[in-house]
Amino acid sequence: MMTGMLLLSVASLVFACLIGSVSLSLTDLWGALKELMQGQSTGLATSVLELRLFRASTGFVTGASLALSGVLMQALLRNPLADPYVLGLSGGASVGALSCLLFAGAGILVDVCAFGGALSVAAILFGLAYRDLRGHGSAEGSAPLLLLTGVIMAAGCGAVVTLLLSLASDSSLRGMVFWMIGDLANAQPRYFVWILFALVLLTVLKNARAINILAMHADNAKTLGVDIGRLRQSLFLCAALLTASAVSTAGSIGFVGLIVPHACRFKWGSDHRFLIPVASLAGGCFLVVADALARTVVSPHQLPVGVITAVIGVPVFLLQLHRLRRI
Repeated sequence: MMTGMLLLSVASLVFACLIGSVSLSLTDLWGALKELMQGQSTGLATSVLELRLFRASTGFVTGASLALSGVLMQALLRNPLADPYVLGLSGGASVGALSCLLFAGAGILVDVCAFGGALSVAAILFGLAYRDLRGHGSAEGSAPLLLLTGVIMAAGCGAVVTLLLSLASDSSLRGMVFWMIGDLANAQPRYFVWILFALVLLTVLKNARAINILAMHADNAKTLGVDIGRLRQSLFLCAALLTASAVSTAGSIGFVGLIVPHACRFKWGSDHRFLIPVASLAGGCFLVVADALARTVVSPHQLPVGVITAVIGVPVFLLQLHRLRRI
């Protein structure tokens, strides 16, 4: 299973590097890859590969982060409809990024503001829901309260976003809208995103058995030796960091954290020891392929990748929901 997903991940990256306004053959790809490994960039194929590979790798870690965050949110809230944006973290990132763009910010400053906005919302939500995250009361009662608090935060951020868009000039409005939809065109490869994803992945894999207990037997978790309060706090923090990282890198890309965990759960079951790594790889593959389609479907124009994920995600989720009702 893992070997197949790893091969599929490599295949998706190769696919993304081959297609585009300038097509590359496998021979060109191999030659350009050897030049890059030698630190050279002399030919057209090498330059094209360098751009596409950086963009594809950024898309992969963004998709993997969103999918893993979706798995953690669904376990934390015990709600199959939960996704990385359900607690308003995306709204906080949008407020931060759009505020920066409104005042002529650009580049890394936009990403920093988006990350800070998401973490600010996470901190507020953590403070408001601290009692529930500590495990006081039943799991059935605390999860809906935490979810409702997040929905209210998201609504408040949405109102601020609307205000910012109404104040924006025509010259900056297009960039702000593209950022909100989700776009990898201007995303830059950053090692911090990979490091954060790797740390969170190792942390949650270490606690995979406890997450299984939380997802299926939360009210009896203490009797089974699980510190439910600490585990909930850990899952919330990990999901918040992943979402903030993904949104600050590529904007609000929907459906990845919703449909990918469901698809993996249908295929391989709900054991988080396997679901966590498989969903991460599947999320990365999905976003890489979606971004490749966004670059080519109306070439030479490029679509925001969030449009492609929505076009794919809506029918896929409806199909998953129909299958879920039949089970």
